[in-house]
This record gives sequence, structure tokens and C-alpha cells, in this order.
Amino acid sequence: MSLKITHRCINCDMCEPECPNEAISMGFETYQIDPSRCTECVGYYDHSTCQRVCPIDNAIIIDPDHIETEAQLLAKFTTLKKG
Repeated sequence: MSLKITHRCINCDMCEPECPNEAISMGFETYQIDPSRCTECVGYYDHSTCQRVCPIDNAIIIDPDHIETEAQLLAKFTTLKKG
């Protein structure tokens, strides 16, 4: 499952530097997560670092439009590491 940054984002700049896949960038009004790069930190950490550092509850959630299994996330991680 890719993650998604919601309208609750306050643009605090905490999440973007923490993302090991460089999936987080500034969008039109708030930060956004590129689902093609987000592995929920699978392959790097036990938990998503962006969710851990975010000071706002439920500002970063599972993206219901990009549901993936842990195996799919690990495959994406492997592909990203090769590229």
C-alpha cells in the first residue's frame, strides 16, 4: 500500500527528508507522495518514517487507490534500488 498525504498536512517539512525512496515532494498546496516510489519503507525500516515524524494525526494515511501487498512493496523496493 502506498501512503497518501491528506489535506491535514501543515507543510512542516518533516516527512520529505525522511523518505528513503524520495517519494515525497511539494505539491500544489501540500506535500504529496508518488505512489510509484512509495514502499511504506519496506526494505528499509519496520515502519513508515514519514508517518513516524509527522506531528499531525492522520495527515499521512494508506492510499485506498494504491493498495499493495508487502510482497509487492518489496518488489518495488528491489526495482527502485536497481534503478
